[in-house]
Parts: sequence; structure tokens; C-alpha cells
Amino acid sequence: MERGPGKAQGLTKLLADNAPKAMKEQKFESYFGRKIAIDASMSIYQFLIVVGRSGTEMLTNEAGEVTSHLQGMFNRTIRLLEAGIKPLYVFDGKPPDLKKQELAKRFSKRADATEDLAAAVESGVKEDIEKFSKRTVKVTKQHNDDCKRLLKLMGVPVIEVYAVASEDMDSLTFGAPRFLRHLMDPSSRKIPVMEFEIPKILEELNLSMDQFIDLCILSGCDYCDSIRGIGGQTALKLIRQHGSIESILENINKERYQIPEDWPYQEARQLFKEPAVLTDEEQLDIKWISPDDEGLITFLVNENGFNSDRVMKAIEKIKVAKNKSSQGRLESFFKPVANTSQPVKRKGTKCVLRPPKPAIKHKMLSLQVFNSMPKTIGSLSMKTLNLFSKHSTPSSIGVCFNA
Repeated sequence: MERGPGKAQGLTKLLADNAPKAMKEQKFESYFGRKIAIDASMSIYQFLIVVGRSGTEMLTNEAGEVTSHLQGMFNRTIRLLEAGIKPLYVFDGKPPDLKKQELAKRFSKRADATEDLAAAVESGVKEDIEKFSKRTVKVTKQHNDDCKRLLKLMGVPVIEVYAVASEDMDSLTFGAPRFLRHLMDPSSRKIPVMEFEIPKILEELNLSMDQFIDLCILSGCDYCDSIRGIGGQTALKLIRQHGSIESILENINKERYQIPEDWPYQEARQLFKEPAVLTDEEQLDIKWISPDDEGLITFLVNENGFNSDRVMKAIEKIKVAKNKSSQGRLESFFKPVANTSQPVKRKGTKCVLRPPKPAIKHKMLSLQVFNSMPKTIGSLSMKTLNLFSKHSTPSSIGVCFNA
């Protein structure tokens, strides 16, 4: 389904217009005590294009190795911990075969951007250099491995989560009951966290989960092309009228709408409903532990040139945050307080949401204890966040979402 700023805005606007009660703005601090699964690769990508970047120059250590991703991951994770949030990072694993075409397109776009960047550097136009250099960025295995090592040293693990945080709207299609946008935005942007609830989305749109998956496939996903001329609103109208993609294809005006040749929508649907899910229970035995002081100093200061005093202060922040989050939410002991969140309202057909940060890529996720499979911090499949979907196969191990 959704990927990139245009598509993310497309589904967000569709939901804001047709299911506003399923969306609500929340204060960052309202997720105190919650375990939140976070899209690691998308966060790393954003760090690479923002942290310490100026034109083609990036933040590096003395050896010339890029450290923007480490700086961003370290600081942003500390911010989450200080707010009492327990982050659970999810990394990309092996992509499904259906995604090969999409990955080939991305490779081609990066190649084009590399050529455009060379021309921009030759012409000396700073704006073009900045624009095209960002388009050449790719999250590599080394970037992922660096961040996995960092998180492990910080004592950040995986399992039983309250919500999924990403800019990739596919998480909704895989069945995550709560989906958060903007949780990983820098504090300087002062943008509220946007929370989506899949049960309310289905209720407001008056669709079943199967129909919602078909809606998202029609709106565009990483696993198959969309039908030219059918956007979000048209897709919603057709699903409400016909109930499924099969019925739509039987009744659609094929002269007006060109159906892609060999359109694998059924395979895409199956992948959303039954993604590969890790079933090794032992890998799900995750514990929150104290940070490894010496390990962090060795990795960040000695190997990557971070400021020693700042790292020591950051380690103390992590320890204080760990004690703070261990207190738990008050609602664990008392009745829940009144909901102070602000539902997103619509006025006419105008979307009231702010434009989101550029999103990147779809991915098969696996919760990471540092392995792979569709996205890993545990190696429990998150987008395979179907872990939470009622469509999970009997052999799947689900992640439990507690209210």
C-alpha cells in the first residue's frame, strides 16, 4: 500500500475525510509506559538525510564512515526513553518476491538521481545538489547493523507492544490495531502524534478488514501496480459498491480504466493477510536491561568519534529514564483518566492534517532480536504486524497489544 510522501498523504487524507473519528492527535508524553514498535529503517533513512547533512557532506567519524544514523538513533531513542516510552525497533528482513519490481524501480531512481547529482555538482547549483543528494540515500546492511549494535548496548529490546510507529501506512493493512505517525519527528517540529485505530477505521468506513485490504491495494502498494485513474476516493466508492476487487474487475469500464497485465492483486492480498511470521518463542524472551556503559563508550566515542562527556551524560539519562518507565502507567493501578486526545475533524472535503514528513518505503517487518525475516528487532514479524491481525495463521506467534 502506501509509500512515499504522496501516497502517505493520500491515505491519510482519505481517512481524514471518511473516517475522522479513527484519528486523533495525541501529546508525545501521553505514551508514557507504552511499548511502541518503531519502523527502524524509515527512521534511519530520515536520520541519513537530515542529521549533519549539507549538500553531499554527511556527519562522519575520523575514518570517514557515516555516523548520521547513529547520532539520530542515539538522541531520538533517549528522547523516547525520557518520556517513559519503551521503544521496540523493527528492522527490514528479506523482502517478498512480489516486491522485486518495486525494488528495481527504486534502484533505477537512485541511479538517475546519481547522474542528476553529478550534473548539479558540476553546475554548482546548491539547491539541486541538496535535492539530488538526498535521493541517492539508501539504508544499507551496515547502517542497520550499526543501529542494532547501538540499541543492544542501550538495553533496548522487543515484544508485547501497545502500538506501531511508522510513516509507512502499510502497517494498518497488516493488522496493527494502533498506528502512530510523527512519533519519531524531532521535538523542534512540535507536531502532535497522530494515532489511527484500525477498528474505528473499519467502523467509520463501514468496511470489513478484507475490504480495507482491497481498498489499500487499489490505492497503490509495493506489491503490485495500481489501476491508472483510480485514486483513494474512487477506490473507496468502488469497494463500497462492489465489495471486492474481483467484483470491481467484472463491472469496471475497462476502456476507461486500464487493468495492468498479469496484475498480482490476489498474491498481494494474501501477503497482507498471511505474512511470514517467526515462530521461535525463545527469540521472543526479551528483557529491558541497563545500558552497557563501557560498550557505548567504546562504540560511540572510541570507534565513531562521539564527544565523551556528551555520551556519559546520555548514559545517565538512559538510566534515569529506565527507572522512570519502570514505575508504569497510573492506569495500571487506578481507573483510566478521561480521554483528552483531540479527534481529527474535517470541514467539507478539506483535509485538516499537516503535510507529513517524507515517508519511505514499504517493508516486510520482523520484530528484531537481531535476525531477519520481514523486519526484525526480535525477528518476530511486525508487518508481519500481522502478528496482531485476526488473519494470522494458526502457526503464527502474535504480539499482544495491551490497552
